[in-house]
Amino acid sequence: MASSFAGKTNAPEFPVGLEWVNTDRALTKADLAGKIVILDFWTYC
Repeated sequence: MASSFAGKTNAPEFPVGLEWVNTDRALTKADLAGKIVILDFWTYC
């Protein structure tokens, strides 16, 4: 049986002071509501 996490836990708001790429201002969860968001985690090692 597949378990769904939808609606179980809300994502936290973004911390103040983050460095943003490809945007002219910091974003909020409200700015992204209803949009598809892709997170790209990368490292230099």
